[in-house]
Amino acid sequence: MTEDVKKANDRPMFLKPGHNAGDLVESHKWKVLREELGMVEVDVHLPDHLLNPRNQLFGGFTGVYVDMVSIYAARTLFEETKEFQWAATVNMRIDYLAPVLGPRFVLKGEVIHDGKTTCLVASHFTDMDGNKLVYAITTMRKNQ
Repeated sequence: MTEDVKKANDRPMFLKPGHNAGDLVESHKWKVLREELGMVEVDVHLPDHLLNPRNQLFGGFTGVYVDMVSIYAARTLFEETKEFQWAATVNMRIDYLAPVLGPRFVLKGEVIHDGKTTCLVASHFTDMDGNKLVYAITTMRKNQ
């Protein structure tokens, strides 16, 4: 087992309760499936309070998921958490390919360009069968 896989297995939840956006999307119920340099993949819980009248993820909340996985993916570029002070989203584009249905889906964040002050992160939402649901590109300004 590689160190990256062991590291992900040692952290079964994505984010502990107490973070405003994390609590909204109930990220403490997410499971880190894989974490590598520049990439994170998680099994995501879809709370009922984020559903539209058709029982799909309300599109306005999609950006919360994208933002959270983008920041997490950017953090994987640093050896120590303390090296990564903060990041700000400066641009986000979201393409909705199919409805996001619960109760779970897979969310993957992948750094596709790492610059000196910014990084570009691709986010992929897929259902549990691997069907593509959402694709997003986020530009993050990072402070080291």
